Amino acid sequence: MIKISKTDFSDLGTLQDISKRTFFETFAESNPESAMEQYLNVNLSLDKLRAELENEDSLFFIAWDGPDAIGYLKVNTADAQTELREDNSLEIERIYVLSAYHGKKIGQLLYDKAVDIAAQLNKTSVWLGVWEKNPKAIRFYEKNGFAAFGTHLFRMGDEEQTDIMMRMYLNPGTA
Repeated sequence: MIKISKTDFSDLGTLQDISKRTFFETFAESNPESAMEQYLNVNLSLDKLRAELENEDSLFFIAWDGPDAIGYLKVNTADAQTELREDNSLEIERIYVLSAYHGKKIGQLLYDKAVDIAAQLNKTSVWLGVWEKNPKAIRFYEKNGFAAFGTHLFRMGDEEQTDIMMRMYLNPGTA
């Protein structure tokens, strides 16, 4: 049975491992090795993840299959949001699942957790950025009611990539 648990400092090593593994699996094929190495070593370092865990406006959750971490979720509110920083919104900054678990509804469980958090916090919408060259993820979010509303840049090494910004309203009448 899959369990999703809130992450704390005792999970820091596991969080770093699942973060690096899932990011590498997702993007290594489409990016230069040097850019991947730089991103993994800087953006997913223990110090960076520790600082993110210390931020009270960010929450991490790990998906477990027994003793094994198989995916994770990071959500942000208030000033922890990477772009919009809207009081009435929750940002899904990261949902990643090991490729061996794709198609097994783990991403959906993590997504549902994010929506539950948004509802508990009385947010009116959930937003995120997804790489324009990740059609599988775009379809997943569209299937869950998200619509594109803009773009922003994501830096991967020396390259600037375009993320599609998408939003889903919790109460469709609030759009």
